[in-house]
Amino acid sequence: MQNRMHTETERCLRAVQSKDARFDGWFFTAVTTTRIYCRPSCPVVPPKPQNMTFFPSAAACQQAGFRACKRCRPDTSPGSPEWNHRADLVARAMRLIGDGIVDREGVPGLATRLGYSTRQIERQLLAELGAGPLSLARAQRAQTARLLIETTPLPMAEIAFAAGFSSIRTFNDTVREVFALSPTELRARLPRKGAAAAGVTHTPGVLNLRLPFRAPLHPDNLFGHLAATAVPGVEEWRDGAYRRTLRLPYGHGIVGLTPTPDHIACRLSLSDLRDLPVAISRCRRLLDLDADPVAVDDQLRADPLLAPLVDKAPGRRVPRTVDEAEFAVRAVLGQQVSTAAARTHAARLVVAHGTPVDDPEGGLTHLFPTPAALAALDPASLAMPRTRRATFTTLVAELAEGRLHLGMESDWAEARARLLELPGFGPWTVDVIAMRALGDPDAFLPTDLGIRYAAKELGLPSTPAALTARAAAWRPWRAYAVQYLWATASHPINFLPA
Repeated sequence: MQNRMHTETERCLRAVQSKDARFDGWFFTAVTTTRIYCRPSCPVVPPKPQNMTFFPSAAACQQAGFRACKRCRPDTSPGSPEWNHRADLVARAMRLIGDGIVDREGVPGLATRLGYSTRQIERQLLAELGAGPLSLARAQRAQTARLLIETTPLPMAEIAFAAGFSSIRTFNDTVREVFALSPTELRARLPRKGAAAAGVTHTPGVLNLRLPFRAPLHPDNLFGHLAATAVPGVEEWRDGAYRRTLRLPYGHGIVGLTPTPDHIACRLSLSDLRDLPVAISRCRRLLDLDADPVAVDDQLRADPLLAPLVDKAPGRRVPRTVDEAEFAVRAVLGQQVSTAAARTHAARLVVAHGTPVDDPEGGLTHLFPTPAALAALDPASLAMPRTRRATFTTLVAELAEGRLHLGMESDWAEARARLLELPGFGPWTVDVIAMRALGDPDAFLPTDLGIRYAAKELGLPSTPAALTARAAAWRPWRAYAVQYLWATASHPINFLPA
């Protein structure tokens, strides 16, 4: 499936004329008379239809010579939901580009991770998005630069370096070309009513950002799940925010994420500012912020037994992860034990094998251990049954030696098949990893006791085979149906902590 909405002229025109924010990030409107491109919900008077051209990406707009609108700031719109619910080459490439692979490893590195030639990747990206990987990465650098210009007091030279530009001149030229303003002019446009009004923080190394999402968003199960399963030292709930440590390409970070009615407040501390775009990408992925809740809920609402759950709390998201290998390890630690026991097992590993970090603003102490660190431990030190110990040691060895890949570039079908080959991996463990680590929106857990109890209470089939057959109508959003079914219980994962 490809993102071809920008070719549906009448549908795009209706979205622009009604200023429909649901389509922000799906396509971009370029105005041929002003040479400006906008998001569909731009508040200005819509241009005449004959003066509008539609593009699938901001990079394609920029490549065609259009600059970003100063009113609607299209570079800050949520990302296309296409890249999170698809498993094809283009979607996997876009997830990797969002994670900064092109800046770190170049297009050859992107191709190596995906197992395709650079020519194949460039051809497919150009066909669907109107821009190749270099142009897409350049658009992301421009967005990161603007974010740093407007939310930090950093000198421009440091911003250029942090955003991934090779030189100050390239930084200046790109910002001017994309935004029709120089970097200093962008900063000068900020309100002069103090740092708080401008969103600027003067705490060294700390950024306060706003992460947009498509409404509606129901935060209770999303943040409740993360808080209830938080591993001490790595995660915590503090003062209304979910906080955790991040292992990043150039260093580490600590993030605090707070739900608000119209955005997620993100307080981010980084040891190396070059990790900013990666950290933002992983936080958005963790909270499933690029989802299309209207499409998901409309599909699930068509089932009369699910409809009351959707109507009661629309916009549920799937809590995901910032580190796929970490989640897989934690999934094994949680096999056949309580949430509290799983947290205890993980906390012991963190203290013994994690990397210490400083957290002046809270109680975080470590990065979660890497697969290599866990592969080196003495299996006898694991306080778990012998069979689960074998499952754990096999998993971390496969991850550490590169025989098992669970990154955002993974082919979901291949990863599932590889996991099922490992000892101790049954359908429940594989599907929970597929749902929360790989990001498969159609992952389903028909054998989960909570799902079976909820199904029985609602009048749905409760045996795994019959429930799977009924759930065929919920595809491709069965992972979201899982969230609605889980939410019928009184478990702490379904409630925001006090």
